[in-house]
Amino acid sequence: MNSRDEELKTTVRRNTLIGIWAAERLGLVEGAAETYARELAMGTLDAERSDVFSKIRKDFVAAGVVQSDEQILRIMEEFMLKASAQMPKAGGGRLDGAEVMLKRKLTSR
Repeated sequence: MNSRDEELKTTVRRNTLIGIWAAERLGLVEGAAETYARELAMGTLDAERSDVFSKIRKDFVAAGVVQSDEQILRIMEEFMLKASAQMPKAGGGRLDGAEVMLKRKLTSR
């Protein structure tokens, strides 16, 4: 698998995780939460719907959910790391230097 495919799969996984997180804050449960997360993840593949941050921001404002842009972006970063860790690595599962530094930065907050 090439690196572009790996990046896309990681982003889809991240968007699924962020979709589940956002659905909880929106008060969606079970099937509705799963549908929201799946639609957010599949939006990754559609250039018209790929702006996950704006979609979540808009949905939060419409539902009266108070969450700062910084909080949403921080959660997106955390879920990107989690999604990346869940993806099989071509190099035998080792982390690269940039990923290690980003993880250290996020966990030191």
